[in-house]
Amino acid sequence: MLVGYMRVSKADGSQVTDLQRDALLAAGVDARHLYEDAASGKRDDRPGLAACLKALREGDALLVWKLDRLGRDLRHLVNLVHDLTERGIGFKVLTGQGASIDTTTANGKLVFGIFAALAEFERELIAERTKAGLTAARARGRFGGRPYKMTAAKLRLAEAAMGKPETIVGDLCRELEITRQTLYRHVGPDGTLREDGRKLLSARKAADVASTII
Repeated sequence: MLVGYMRVSKADGSQVTDLQRDALLAAGVDARHLYEDAASGKRDDRPGLAACLKALREGDALLVWKLDRLGRDLRHLVNLVHDLTERGIGFKVLTGQGASIDTTTANGKLVFGIFAALAEFERELIAERTKAGLTAARARGRFGGRPYKMTAAKLRLAEAAMGKPETIVGDLCRELEITRQTLYRHVGPDGTLREDGRKLLSARKAADVASTII
């Protein structure tokens, strides 16, 4: 069975699916097996697409007018078609840049394999850029994730204060505007530096050296 999916970006009536509908009907899709959405392709909550995917069975084929009618991005598209293939369902694009994709044929599978390879390449590039960015940030004393409120200056004050028996931890935290958890992650009760504290100071020194060289 052939199943068709259509989508327009706006739900205000300014866009219609007539062109997509005519193309899908001409390709052999029965009007009873057409599904549609009026929503941005970036949205996850597309009831028409959800119903379409649920209706598909092994041996069926999903048809779309253009490639951008289905996926949010390349990775989403690749994952979606991969899931269809795992279920024994074909996928075909009627026109546009993805018109060579037809996973019911050998050539179409080859073309989609290229798309999948590009998606994997994109993922690897993003991972490499993220790692490079984190490395550069650490060299400048910044760390990935939620930023700590502890700074090198605050750490030195905490280190000195925690070594004094009269220090009240709650008051010290309020003064430095940090939580007890952040304090004890960097400094021990006796004022000794812990691993995070040593890392922070080492990073600060590295950043100072780098700025001096520059």
